Amino acid sequence: MITALARGLSVLSAFKPGDDSLTNLELARRTGLAKATVTRLTHTLRYLGYLSSCSETGRFRLHPHVLSLGYPVLANLGIRQMARPAMQELADYSGGTVSLGARDMLHIIFVERVRNRSVVTLPLDVGSCIPIATTSSGRAYIAAISESERAQLLSDIKAAYPQNWPRLKRGIEAACEEYTKFGYCSTIGDWEPNINAVGVPLRLPNGQVLAFTCGGPSSRIQPGMIPDLGDRLRQLAAGVQMVHLSGSNALVADR
Repeated sequence: MITALARGLSVLSAFKPGDDSLTNLELARRTGLAKATVTRLTHTLRYLGYLSSCSETGRFRLHPHVLSLGYPVLANLGIRQMARPAMQELADYSGGTVSLGARDMLHIIFVERVRNRSVVTLPLDVGSCIPIATTSSGRAYIAAISESERAQLLSDIKAAYPQNWPRLKRGIEAACEEYTKFGYCSTIGDWEPNINAVGVPLRLPNGQVLAFTCGGPSSRIQPGMIPDLGDRLRQLAAGVQMVHLSGSNALVADR
């Protein structure tokens, strides 16, 4: 591993939604790196255009140039545009949100997200991350990958959250059983209180596993709706796979 590169990326990853700017000391605390190391890294990242700074306050913020790192990923995921119309139909039908996500370490990062236009939802958008261990999309991903990949991922989750591991393990095992039986994974307030959701995996021909999820406030997405939404989400994923293989551009969800 190239340590300097890893450290530089850890500095960029330390910025979270809501952070207007951070000092070298704050970045050092978040990354666990020495302040002197962070100072050298922020100087280099500013020179390369990935950070901007205020000379008066000594604070740093992400520069829009950072978007150039992620745009090629989204641009190469043409499946986003292909699935979006059907995702919107399901969001309108369910009264919630429908998202497509990919694994990012111990999280699921949204690569596409649509919502029912009349619903106020959590402030999440493309690029937002949610935990892989407690969400329906994360658990659907876990249930769909190979046994060896799952074993390694569960080991990583256990190492990251040792105190919560017994609870997380029970939830993941129950989700895998649910997936085997019904083809989807549901969460009823597991991730956030009063948020219910259902997720299904999406396997691409290149072997990549993504995950769809449909969820929202428990006042909208009630437990009794999960079987219906789970089936519709499975049909959506199957339709995306079929259209992706055929080379078409879009699909329409079953009404």
